Amino acid sequence: MKSMTGYGRGVASRNNRTVTVELKSVNNRFTDISCKLPKSLMYIDDVLTKRIKSVISRGSVDVFFSYDNKSETSKMVTIDGALAAEYVSAAKTIRTEFRLDDDFGVTALMRTPDVVTVTVPDDDREEVIELSKLAVDEALVSLEKMRKVEGEAIKADLLKLIGNIKDYLKKVKTRAPKVVEDYKLALTARIKDLLGAVDIDEGKLLNEVAFFADKADINEEIQRLTSHIKQFESICAEDAQQGRRLDFLSQEMVREVNTMGSKSNDITLTGYVVAMKNEVEKIKEQIRNVE
Repeated sequence: MKSMTGYGRGVASRNNRTVTVELKSVNNRFTDISCKLPKSLMYIDDVLTKRIKSVISRGSVDVFFSYDNKSETSKMVTIDGALAAEYVSAAKTIRTEFRLDDDFGVTALMRTPDVVTVTVPDDDREEVIELSKLAVDEALVSLEKMRKVEGEAIKADLLKLIGNIKDYLKKVKTRAPKVVEDYKLALTARIKDLLGAVDIDEGKLLNEVAFFADKADINEEIQRLTSHIKQFESICAEDAQQGRRLDFLSQEMVREVNTMGSKSNDITLTGYVVAMKNEVEKIKEQIRNVE
C-alpha cells in the first residue's frame, strides 16, 4: 500500500550542467501533475510528466525544476529591439503629456518584461533532457520510498479499524437472534398489564412477533458486511492500486451499517451499529490518502 503524500529530490550533473528535480505529492482523486518550469525550458514539461505518470497512478504532484549551466555556452541573451523602441517611445509620450521627470534609463528598460530574455542554446536541449530524465527518476525513487513507508502506516491503521468492525459485528450476530425473543416477552408482559386476567390470543401475538421479526431481520446485511470486510482485507494484502477499490468498499459498508441501524429496534444493537459506523468513517478518512 502506498500513500499519496510524499517528497522526493533528484540531482543529475554532466559537462558543467546540473539539473535538480523536486517532487511534492498530496492526495487527489485523480492524477494531476503541475510542473514549475521557466519559459525557456517548457519543452521539458512533457518529458517530466510522462516519466512521473509511469510511476504514479493517483495523486497531485508539484514538480519543481532548476537548471544550472556553467558551461561556456551556458546562456544566450536576446534583445527585442522593436519592443524596446516602443517602450522608449511610450516613456517619451508620458513624460511630455504629464510633464514628468525622465528617469527611464537603460537599467529600467532592461527590467521591462520581454525586452531582454535569457535562453538556453538549442544545442543544449538533448543534454538537458537526458539530465532531466536522470534527475526525475532519482526523485521518483525517493518519493516512492516515502509514500510506501507512510502507506504501511496507513495499512496498519486500516486493518486495526476493520478489526474493530469485525469485533462489533460478532456482537451483532450474537445479539440479533435474541431481539425477537425479547420483543415477544416484552409484548406479552405489556398485554397482560393492559388486559389483566384476560387470555392472550396466541395467534395474534405470534403474527405480531412474526411481523416484527421480518421487519427487524438484519441477516442479509450481516452477510454482506462480512463479505465486504473479507474483500477489504484481501485488497489490503495486494500490491496493486488499492485506493479506489477500498473507497468503494467503504461506501458499501456504510450502506449496510446504516440499513442495520434503520432496522434495529433494540438499544444494544443500535449501540453496536453506531460504533461500527464511527469506525467506517475513520476508514474513509484514511483511504482518502491511499493511492
